Amino acid sequence: MPELPEVETIRRGLKDFILHKKIVGIDVLCEKSFIGAPILGTVKNLRRFGKALVIDLDNDKSLMIHLRMTGQLIYDGKERYAAGHPSDNFTDSLPNKQTRVIIKFEDGTLYFNDQRKFGFIKVIDTLEVENDDFIKKLAKEPWTMTPEEFYEKLQKHKTSPIKATILDQTIICGLGNIYADEALFKSKIHPATKSGQITKEEAKALLESAREVMDRSIASGGSTMATYVKADGTKGDYLEKFAQVFRREGQPCPRCKTKLEKIRIAGRGTHICPNCQRRKDD
Repeated sequence: MPELPEVETIRRGLKDFILHKKIVGIDVLCEKSFIGAPILGTVKNLRRFGKALVIDLDNDKSLMIHLRMTGQLIYDGKERYAAGHPSDNFTDSLPNKQTRVIIKFEDGTLYFNDQRKFGFIKVIDTLEVENDDFIKKLAKEPWTMTPEEFYEKLQKHKTSPIKATILDQTIICGLGNIYADEALFKSKIHPATKSGQITKEEAKALLESAREVMDRSIASGGSTMATYVKADGTKGDYLEKFAQVFRREGQPCPRCKTKLEKIRIAGRGTHICPNCQRRKDD
């Protein structure tokens, strides 16, 4: 599943291709992939709520898109513009066997491809977007949450490991596995630390670290996980240039040179420096 920086990269990239463009037709090839009746209209805005992309139209309707595990958005016009799960579909003739929805514009076509059919496009009244069940449950993102709010939320989940707590999108929105590991490393917090043990100063440092690592990832076009690329089809370079611990087990810590380790916290592979990130009870 893409993390927030990848979806934000997609939003910014697609905006250059479809903003102010008129949808003249929608073909639904897989009923599971499209919720609601196909609609026409001109693209007024592209927004993002957590990992969901929302395309607002001029008829008070919106299309909410979630790529899930293997979703792709491929715009084919004077040039091809691809976003999402990379595969030969980016260069294949379209539509193909993985195409689920076709959105036709006056001067191009946006294809929604999804190999595993977990993603979806949903028609929503624009005024009701923020009331949608999927979006309504999302917490604030790191940029809009105050340290005080963050600390208070942690205190409501005192016995949960901090890694599990910050992955919960109803507590803080947008942190996935990569950026949780990076933010915890930057703030020198062991991911198994109980959320209730985090001090106000540590909560502030962790929130600021989350903002920083995600800002850097967005600026670099997102991570280079094997399954996601930037909207122009090229890979982001966050993991190569900026990631400090994620998928770097066995390498020396960039701070203290101790060998980085991979452990499991709340069922997730987790990357740490055992020296910089000590548990409270160590």
